[in-house]
Amino acid sequence: MSAQNLEVRVIPDRIIEQGTLTTHEGRAAVEVRLPWYRALPGSCIAGATLTIDGVPAPADSLRWRMNDREFTFDELRTTIDEWWFPTDSAVLSGDVPAEADAEHEVSVGLTLYIPYIIISDTETLHIDESNTKTMKAVAA
Repeated sequence: MSAQNLEVRVIPDRIIEQGTLTTHEGRAAVEVRLPWYRALPGSCIAGATLTIDGVPAPADSLRWRMNDREFTFDELRTTIDEWWFPTDSAVLSGDVPAEADAEHEVSVGLTLYIPYIIISDTETLHIDESNTKTMKAVAA
């Protein structure tokens, strides 16, 4: 298997924190956990998706909150002073409806770069993980 075809599956079943779906004025949020065993700087959080009941949040509406700071994914790209630790939850939110007090299927996808695993002269390891859980939304 070449380095380009290398697939690393880590801890995808724990990405979404069960019971953390909140909703407020057409915006949903859920707590997510790092599917990796070591902390990563914000610049290594390359992207995410949030889907509620099959409806994806628009990419430009997604926000990432960690360490009491909120970021767009463009802002995260250059954030080296904030770290996501495996023991801490981050909050992923986006403009996607979720009715309060109702069960919803929540899907989160994450793309992360692992800066200390070098695949080639120009590439570090990246992992794409996703998780889906069903939970009740709570009004925020």
